[in-house]
Amino acid sequence: MSSASNINKRKGVKLEVRDPMSFANKFIVLILSIFTGLFISFVILILSGVSGSALWKEFVVYIVTSEKNLSSVLIQASPFVVAGLAAAVAFRARFWNIGIEGQMIFGAIAATYIAINDVGPEPTRLLLMFIAAGFGGVFWILLPAFLKIKLDVNEIISTLLMNYIAFNFLLHLLYGSWRDPSTGFPNSEQYDVSEILPLLGWQSLNFSSVIAVLLVIILFWLFMSSRFGFVLNVLHASSDMARYTGIRVSLVILIVTIVSGFLSGICGFLVSAGIESRMTQSFFIGFGFSGILISFLARDNPIGILVVSLLFATLVIGGQSLQVFYQIPFAMVQLMQAIIVMCVASSEFFIRYRLIFSF
Repeated sequence: MSSASNINKRKGVKLEVRDPMSFANKFIVLILSIFTGLFISFVILILSGVSGSALWKEFVVYIVTSEKNLSSVLIQASPFVVAGLAAAVAFRARFWNIGIEGQMIFGAIAATYIAINDVGPEPTRLLLMFIAAGFGGVFWILLPAFLKIKLDVNEIISTLLMNYIAFNFLLHLLYGSWRDPSTGFPNSEQYDVSEILPLLGWQSLNFSSVIAVLLVIILFWLFMSSRFGFVLNVLHASSDMARYTGIRVSLVILIVTIVSGFLSGICGFLVSAGIESRMTQSFFIGFGFSGILISFLARDNPIGILVVSLLFATLVIGGQSLQVFYQIPFAMVQLMQAIIVMCVASSEFFIRYRLIFSF
């Protein structure tokens, strides 16, 4: 009787800790989780009245076969990539930068100041706007960094609150002295041709894509091959262990926040000078928090950030078509993003554990 009861006890589902999974297998699990999220999202859209053939056309056929739509995806992906990189740099040092949108705003403000005041020679103005945007983002992240390093203030709260201050300052400018004098609308005046990112000669694709790819290459080398990347890995694993090994944690956090703020400011520049051609009161919406999600989905890997950003851009462009032609609300696109995030978050369970069924 006892042996039979022991056998019965073993029947069912057993949870077992996996051995460390290889990078290739983790990548496969990530891809499967993303496709699972897409499948669930498409089922919801079909139940909402959109046919499967329409989804195939909007998200695959019309984007792959239409040069205009494909270039729109690439343009939309560039700020997503840079926002994702800004989040990844900070997250690797356990600095949870939720203030990317505020840093984007101040990056765009600094770049717009250069543009509307014609600072510097015209041939170098775009470069000056780029540099000013980066330092604008750095300026807006320094206070949360100081509070974190010196007073151990939670950076999630401080960076998030800085977003609201930046947004209200943006409104102050656009409804005040920076209002477009020619139209009276609450946005800055149109940038001159020399202050807009140049086209690459294919559709409407501009230099923002080049900047995004270069930043991916630089950050990939920094994370994977440099000594500083090794320091970040140690700090990410354990801040206490980093201190015991002699790493100056405060200095590393300061450097990382400066880089993250600089990238966030550049992201604001890419949107204002690459998409809007001016600074508007809503240019930053959707990029900052999407960058955080993109970094999370890509496990802070720059190459993964590039791939996931293309996916997010495809969802945005395809979602715009669904809004226009099928009256699907944009909230449905946001729901799709949330489902994909939940599926990827759940995939962490299968990376760490194995289910064993015995009946």
